[in-house]
Amino acid sequence: MTRMPALSLAAVPGRRKATIELAVEIENRGFSGIYTPSLGDSLALCEALALATNTITFGTSIMPIYFRQVSDYAQTVAFIHEVADGRFRFGIGVSHEPALKARGISGGKPLTDTRNFVAELRAVPRVGELPPIVLATLRKKMIGLAEEIAEGMVFANGARSHMAESLATVSPAARASETFFIGDMIPTCISDDIEAAKAVNRKTLTSYAMLPNYRNYWKEAGYAEEMHGIEAAIEAGDRDRIPHFLHDRWLADTTLFGTATQVRDGVEAWFDAGVKTPILVPSSARGGQMVAFEELLAIY
Repeated sequence: MTRMPALSLAAVPGRRKATIELAVEIENRGFSGIYTPSLGDSLALCEALALATNTITFGTSIMPIYFRQVSDYAQTVAFIHEVADGRFRFGIGVSHEPALKARGISGGKPLTDTRNFVAELRAVPRVGELPPIVLATLRKKMIGLAEEIAEGMVFANGARSHMAESLATVSPAARASETFFIGDMIPTCISDDIEAAKAVNRKTLTSYAMLPNYRNYWKEAGYAEEMHGIEAAIEAGDRDRIPHFLHDRWLADTTLFGTATQVRDGVEAWFDAGVKTPILVPSSARGGQMVAFEELLAIY
């Protein structure tokens, strides 16, 4: 029996109704979930999903904890959780300095702030039942915190070769639990033109390679030489050189690309690595987001 991945879905201006219609199609095709990135108002999209779909699990992946007041988040996520009959997961994270700076916000200490946010969220009175909380994780301290205070964890651009070591931080009971969420957002490009597909994913991940917390994670995952090279390129103001260090082996470890068979086999490998919910983030070598979804829906 085919193990179905989840899909990442974002609603951009002018395509919001089409995005909700696509979500219904994703549900009808039997995918295991829909997860919304912090692009636009992902909670608004989740509210629409609660009403437009009937059976599929969905959630944010992720909402930055600094973007709204805790009490406001509590009211919204409890509402979505209730009207979705418990299908919603609230994925949260500390985001990244550029995203915060653009809003005039400064982040604090990730572990402390995340712990405090979850405690404050659960203490908000008269909101009803809250959804399961999933923490954005990369390195081991946050992974440990996810098991301690939350109902799951979600990676983004994780290294498959390093996943066993990362998940060794999690107890066997949590790894085996049907209710403890372990996901990873995986950039995915389906194309018979392998080099074109790699180029798409390499472009997608170049912006992530400029973020220190991702570089620190990939150093831990065995790519220290590559990340030091990127840091030297950034220091020298030579950002065009960054893709040079995102070589094919690293790309194959962190993304999915290639033919339909190669991508399906890659999804199976992610399941085998301990990720219960691979979340495919589709891009296309020959068109925009809707083309990418057409290509992805077609392989299942």
